[in-house]
Amino acid sequence: MELKGRHLLEPLNFSVAEMDDIFELAERIIKNPKNYAEVCKGQLLATLFYEPSTRTRFSFEAAMLRLGGQVIGFSEPNSSAVAKGESIADTIRTVACYADIAVMRHPKEGSAIIASKYSDIPVVNAGDGGHQHPTQTLTDLLTIKLEKGSFENTTVGLCGDLKFGRTVHSLIRALLRYKGVKFVLISPEELKIPEYVREEMKRAGADFEEILDLKAALPNLDVLYMTRVQRERFFNEADYIRLKDTYILDKAKLSHAKESLMILHPLPRVNEISTDVDSDPRATYFRQAKNGMFVRMALIMKLLGIE
Repeated sequence: MELKGRHLLEPLNFSVAEMDDIFELAERIIKNPKNYAEVCKGQLLATLFYEPSTRTRFSFEAAMLRLGGQVIGFSEPNSSAVAKGESIADTIRTVACYADIAVMRHPKEGSAIIASKYSDIPVVNAGDGGHQHPTQTLTDLLTIKLEKGSFENTTVGLCGDLKFGRTVHSLIRALLRYKGVKFVLISPEELKIPEYVREEMKRAGADFEEILDLKAALPNLDVLYMTRVQRERFFNEADYIRLKDTYILDKAKLSHAKESLMILHPLPRVNEISTDVDSDPRATYFRQAKNGMFVRMALIMKLLGIE
């Protein structure tokens, strides 16, 4: 599949076949990483991070470096010309003069779309506000594929902050394209899934239910996607404090779950998954983080047209 020069702004930018192509390349990289150690030699990745990130930024940088390329960029806007008031359009135009591909994270929804309109190089959305996070979705899907073999006929529980959680919104949109996926949406009333995502599920004819009780949901789940309650998305500190400990997964709750359950988390974790779960074979989140580097390696190669 030809993805050279394309932007990735949301999961639906790529067809199911194109995403499968990325997954197949990622699996080949996982099996023989040394075969890909020099394929991006002479290529430059720009990381434009307007808000804090550890895993996403590091995994993109590690991906490019492991492919033999190099990285430039900033990890917070005060260290760039953004602090002087430069627009996204001018920043990306300038960066496109130096780099071959750009990755951008920004707190405002739609920022990646703006950047793509002014860019001569591929732009990858690494998260725009509470909207989309497509490369986390690629990571999540690759992990499910590696662990389960298929996405079809799977019951997926999504727990915690479903209102502001961009990883949740992206994952739901991507999974709607596969047959037989059932969604169990577990959250307090204040953090329920946004109406536009609910409407997308209805239009797709998806089987979904919204419930408050994590323990009650666990016995039926094949995949549990935990999320943290994000302090940075709240305007009211009191609301954050009231809701932050609503859902905590621990060993006791896991006794009600299937032995085949896989537990995902986009990380960082605060306390929504107890550390006593880490040793459970169903805990998949650190393998998931490693898969994120491999799928980003595959994505970089595809967008640069490198085989």
